[in-house]
Amino acid sequence: MELKVTRWRRYGHDRLYANLPDGTAVGWADVRTGDITVLAPEYRDDVIAVLTRHLRDNPELVSARAASAAEACPTLPSLTPADDLAANRPGQSLRDLLEKSGPGLIERVVSQLLRRPTEWDSWRKGLAGEKRVGAELNRLARHGWRVLHSIPLANHVDVDHLLIGPGGVFSINTKHHHNKAVWVGNDAVRVNHGKPAPYVRKSRAEAKRVVRVLEHYCGFPVPVEPVLVFVGVTDLKVVATQLGVRVYQERQVAALAPLSGALTVEQVEQVYSVARHRQAWSQA
Repeated sequence: MELKVTRWRRYGHDRLYANLPDGTAVGWADVRTGDITVLAPEYRDDVIAVLTRHLRDNPELVSARAASAAEACPTLPSLTPADDLAANRPGQSLRDLLEKSGPGLIERVVSQLLRRPTEWDSWRKGLAGEKRVGAELNRLARHGWRVLHSIPLANHVDVDHLLIGPGGVFSINTKHHHNKAVWVGNDAVRVNHGKPAPYVRKSRAEAKRVVRVLEHYCGFPVPVEPVLVFVGVTDLKVVATQLGVRVYQERQVAALAPLSGALTVEQVEQVYSVARHRQAWSQA
């Protein structure tokens, strides 16, 4: 589908609209911020690709923002093995946590005898989920994608996985709910019709943190999309109006492989070189 892009400036707004041949708008981008809004989910990939390309390649649109960003773009120190996050395995933060604070033999036996769920069980479950999703993401390397796992942010949290490639950057949050039914709404998630969990809001917030770091060091707009991946679920339903976060089961992440048009090969490598550096994330 070939979309036509037109510029619209009115009431203090400056936007690029992606339109169907009949003139129907299916998405738009804010020229000043680079944020893209998809209006018709069935054209999502085409909208993101064409608007990202226009924002990136049109000198009139990017010159002022790109020039100021490049002038202020800081540099990172030389990468050392200790700071290289490319060495992280899926679930590295949870692995480290279990090794440092996990239960001893007596504690494990007592918990099993009492059949009492513990925080350690939650960590192990999370680790199993991240390992499964990490294995699926690592398979995308053959399609030109770069993958990082367990990226530490400030305040003792981390990004489970970061996927970087021709289709842009995807901040991936893994949730392991074995044999559970999951419903995803615009701002919350319900597992087996339980209390709402803020997975969607947190995923969007996490993606914004990733954008700030990558654009701070890269000096050009970096498109980052949040992704929620559910592991082991029996059923996954997503409301039709939920467009801000991609939602998959673990084996469905392969759908990201053919995406393109967001970053050049050189930009992919530049983003990856920043993202793999631990010190880039120290204040994120």
